[in-house]
Amino acid sequence: MALHITQILEKPLITEKNSLVGSVDNVVVFQVHRDANKKMIKGAVETLFGVNVIDVRTQQKYGKERRVGKFTGNRAQTKKAFVKLAQGQNIDFFAA
Repeated sequence: MALHITQILEKPLITEKNSLVGSVDNVVVFQVHRDANKKMIKGAVETLFGVNVIDVRTQQKYGKERRVGKFTGNRAQTKKAFVKLAQGQNIDFFAA
């Protein structure tokens, strides 16, 4: 499956824990498409944000089974990417 560069990165994951990792190791966390590999993620971040990427680590998050009354279902499976940026570079998501 060929993914377009805008389909690879779904959204940035901004939480307390991810902000702590980002401030210590200069890492940005994204939710990415499940079929995207590390090379695709690296290329997408470098192209879309104009930064140099040093390392990409990925993590699969499997969907849990959830129940509402007598009905059961599963949450969607997702994939996270921890993208380490070069020294002195950052991505500002809240710039005006």
